[in-house]
Amino acid sequence: MASLTKIRICLVIVMAGLFIAGVTAFPLLAEVNWLSQLLVGTGGSLDPALYDGVTQWILTVRQGLEVTYRDYPWLAYGTDWLAFGHLMIMLFFILPYRDPVRYEGVLWVGIWASLLVFPLAFICGPLRGIPWYWQLVDCGFGVGSVVPLGVAVWEIRRLGGDYV
Repeated sequence: MASLTKIRICLVIVMAGLFIAGVTAFPLLAEVNWLSQLLVGTGGSLDPALYDGVTQWILTVRQGLEVTYRDYPWLAYGTDWLAFGHLMIMLFFILPYRDPVRYEGVLWVGIWASLLVFPLAFICGPLRGIPWYWQLVDCGFGVGSVVPLGVAVWEIRRLGGDYV
């Protein structure tokens, strides 16, 4: 497979991940309600105290979102901006998709952003009461981006300026 094709596949993976993360940040309560029903079954109790592990965490998040959306709906505007941010970051990868050698720097910004997920998760996670296993889920997003971006940079270096 040609280097340019590999680079573009890697960038599509990253852009798709950012797109999915963005659009799924808008309907959080609906998604967490669906996930809660999936975990406890229809008719199952949604009381987090009756469960442990991931199910307890998901039900706790659901309960927090439900109360927040009911009593302070304007706080959801923050996650709307989070979603928007993911979609805008995705757009920056269009430039290296079109001209990877010229816009390699965009990939390096993406690599650093992906790596910085780790200190954010492991510093802010405990401060906010996020369970350790969910911090690892969050770190998975960093790994899921840094790997294809690293492959793309590797392939750009192989190309040099000769791909045009």
